[in-house]
Amino acid sequence: MGFSETQEELVLRSWRAMKKDSESIALKVFFRIFEIAPGAKQMFSFLRDSGDVPLENHPKLKSHAVTVFVLACESATQLRKTGDVKVREATLKRLRATHANAGVADAHFEVVKTALLDTIRDAVPEMWSPEMRGAWEEAYDQLAAAIKEEMKKAAAPT
Repeated sequence: MGFSETQEELVLRSWRAMKKDSESIALKVFFRIFEIAPGAKQMFSFLRDSGDVPLENHPKLKSHAVTVFVLACESATQLRKTGDVKVREATLKRLRATHANAGVADAHFEVVKTALLDTIRDAVPEMWSPEMRGAWEEAYDQLAAAIKEEMKKAAAPT
């Protein structure tokens, strides 16, 4: 099933509303990930040896969270126009290597999806609806599928 015009509009409208506070919202996605799956912190090398730095003040977490959140949102806004997830080849290769090295599995993608949807719902509660949820689910599922496909390529014997 393609990404409909209605889904695109829902994603675009909510992304425009969230964009102005994307750093804060991005961190909330990761706080939610760590709430759902506390062990996920260990998957991030920069968090393993972070000492007593509170997560909300950790500069590498902030940077990573914003990069991930913006990538997810920007790829979602282009889905209908392009027909599928468009991420630069270099970015996909970096994502493949990073996720494969961290031991990311399908279940981890589901945790991120739940965290992302929960956070978007909380960020734009006046806009949130079952239709918006479905639009963001579709967009995320397509991005996750692209990353998983790259991870399979990395794992395949050459």
